[in-house]
Amino acid sequence: MPYCSNCGKEVSEVQDVCLNCGHSIKHGQKSADSDTGSFLWALLGFFVPIAGFILWGVWKDTCPRSAKKAGVGALVSVICCVLLYVLFLVLYAGLFAYILAY
Repeated sequence: MPYCSNCGKEVSEVQDVCLNCGHSIKHGQKSADSDTGSFLWALLGFFVPIAGFILWGVWKDTCPRSAKKAGVGALVSVICCVLLYVLFLVLYAGLFAYILAY
């Protein structure tokens, strides 16, 4: 028999609400405790940004902590790439101007 994730009392499999505390019971679904928001999701999002954005879109309602980590990792990766692109563009323009000056 399952137990209430809020108060720990035993509940029937047909109950949708714990009679002891009133907490909603979700049978056969992933519990909120398993959504830890691991740093590994952020690393995956950073190194594979498209996967991070896809995971964020898929998980934003069911696993919000993990979704946020994957999305933030992807966003940081994209921002870093844009900043590096701008840096290289500025360096290239400076080098080009230096070459033209001599």
